[in-house]
Amino acid sequence: MLMRFADDYVCCFQYHRDLQEFRRAIDGRLRKFNLELSKEKTRVIEFTRFETDKSETFVFLGFEYRWGLSRQNKPLVKMRTAKKKFKAALAAMGSWIKIGRCKLGTAMIMEKLRAKLQGHYNYYGVSGNCEMLCSYYHQVCLIVFKWLNRRSQRKSCNWKGFGEMLEFFKIPRPRIIGYWD
Repeated sequence: MLMRFADDYVCCFQYHRDLQEFRRAIDGRLRKFNLELSKEKTRVIEFTRFETDKSETFVFLGFEYRWGLSRQNKPLVKMRTAKKKFKAALAAMGSWIKIGRCKLGTAMIMEKLRAKLQGHYNYYGVSGNCEMLCSYYHQVCLIVFKWLNRRSQRKSCNWKGFGEMLEFFKIPRPRIIGYWD
């Protein structure tokens, strides 16, 4: 199996000999164009459904892939937001709201927040990632609440008013968009 995006890819092999054959072929092909595989990014791991507790995890395109069990108690590859991407997304949200809280009105902040959250859900909203989506939503709400209340000496809103504001501006709650079978 091959998963790829631009110049990043993950190859899965059932047999070690297939891996060795692939390495020879890809090294030869890349050498033809004066290219080589990145030693820092290239690694071979054991990722097998037969020994899920011994299998390693890996990160690809902002997701951490790991083995888990389905509702029918069968081995299943699960995806969740990579910790590094999660922290980076929260930091970006914090920077955005910190800069925009004074320049933009509340309506514009909420409109942009709605779009940013929906974009996050569209990308990371896969089955098995609900916990990370909910955590992201909660952390973002804390960040927005904090920075909206720092616009003046008096508190702009309390938690009840902030919740009503989220409902009024139709700020989306976390939800799963795609499914992993």
